[in-house]
Amino acid sequence: MVKAYDGALILADLLVLLLKVVYYAIEGFYRFFFPVDEKSVAGEIVLVTGAGHGIGKELALKYASLGATVVCWDINDVSNEETVTEIKKMGGAAAHGYKCDVSNRDEVMRVADKVKKEVGTVTILLNNAGIMPCRPFLEYTPQEIQKMFDINVMAHFWMLQAFLPDMLAKNHGHIVALSSMAGVIGLTNLVPYCATKFAVRGMMEAISEELRISSSCGGTNSNIKFTTIYPYMVDTGLCKKPKIKFPSLMAVVPPQEAAAHIVMAQRRNIPEMSIPSHWLGINYLLRNFPDKVPRSVKDFLDSGVAADD
Repeated sequence: MVKAYDGALILADLLVLLLKVVYYAIEGFYRFFFPVDEKSVAGEIVLVTGAGHGIGKELALKYASLGATVVCWDINDVSNEETVTEIKKMGGAAAHGYKCDVSNRDEVMRVADKVKKEVGTVTILLNNAGIMPCRPFLEYTPQEIQKMFDINVMAHFWMLQAFLPDMLAKNHGHIVALSSMAGVIGLTNLVPYCATKFAVRGMMEAISEELRISSSCGGTNSNIKFTTIYPYMVDTGLCKKPKIKFPSLMAVVPPQEAAAHIVMAQRRNIPEMSIPSHWLGINYLLRNFPDKVPRSVKDFLDSGVAADD
């Protein structure tokens, strides 16, 4: 009798699961054609790391244009202040610049406390800072590999430790992390970089899932959102020697365009997105085939980065 009852419960759970799968599949198909409206970021306090140049600078300018208070972090104080000055010249937008080495946990915590006292609680965090030396794996020095992990990975942990608790206390916030298409597929001349970006991808998926599960186990329903971005090559100077077989198909993306897509993804609460958006779907599709299929496609496209001089 007990076994029959347990079996009935399992069947009921399977039926509920099936209904959920069908519902969410239909919802996803509908949202592909009719996406949700972009939420307002006016009045939010947005912190961007690596705001002195490239994507980070364009993100800071974009959020300022939308009415957010922008906090710019960069290790380069001069270029960071240039971004702050440019925002202030726009008129009506508040901007604050702070010099910070995000790979140094003590410095992150110190500057974070200063931001909280002088500006307020950060509600949107964009972990953008990163470096990308390009060369064959055995030509990297141990110091270069360590530095890449300190900036590209460990900084994400220190930033989360600094700002996530306040978001949880307010039950309001959004964290955006820049991974890379190199965090989805392995590429030559980028072995350590790929490893760092795969790590960011896993960290974001895990922290999002941890909060979701803790919410479903009797806690407060978490209103903290997470978005992971996988850019293809962006014209920021990191890709010193891009190798592109089909420029019209796989052109290097301007930083302004990349920033616009990132802001859109954050405002629509999209969990993950590649830039251009089709690359992530193509990767997931090809992964369902035998290994030789995606490798053949990669060989045909013959794109990536050549080693730095």
